[in-house]
Amino acid sequence: MAYIMVDVETDGPIPGDYSMISFGAVLVDEQLDKTFYGQLKPISDKFIPEALAVSGFTREETLLFDDPQTVMVNFAAWIKNVAKDRPVFISDNNGFDWMFICWYFHHFTQANPFGFSSQNLGSLYKGLVKDTFQNFKHLRKTKHTHHPVDDAKGNAEALLTLKSKYGLKIKF
Repeated sequence: MAYIMVDVETDGPIPGDYSMISFGAVLVDEQLDKTFYGQLKPISDKFIPEALAVSGFTREETLLFDDPQTVMVNFAAWIKNVAKDRPVFISDNNGFDWMFICWYFHHFTQANPFGFSSQNLGSLYKGLVKDTFQNFKHLRKTKHTHHPVDDAKGNAEALLTLKSKYGLKIKF
């Protein structure tokens, strides 16, 4: 399996009514040098200023971003290129990140290369340490900046640490 760590930035809580503004992905391997970054033009007139502010972009800037269909087609091609085996979607908050990526893939390309499931890094860590009150975020090396490639890379570093220091059985 090819684990791909993903992080998204949006201008609201749900896809369709609101927009995915940007996302980043990194193939989880020892190098963490295969990344994808997409900036997507909004698909709706609706946005929540506080949600958009997290991304660091203004609404005016996002209106100049790339066509979402083009970005999703390019992301699917990138996944096909880097994933020599079945791609597995994993993120810090897969409930949120997954719904945007899945919706955008199905809406703009009619297929999701990840299939119909995703994995959650936080839940994986909690199970590994047998404590639902614990958090993996101290395992990141790359600073959490809300640039989705940085955030995906930091989360991928944490996943690598789960393998090397916590004995997680996982194959990259």
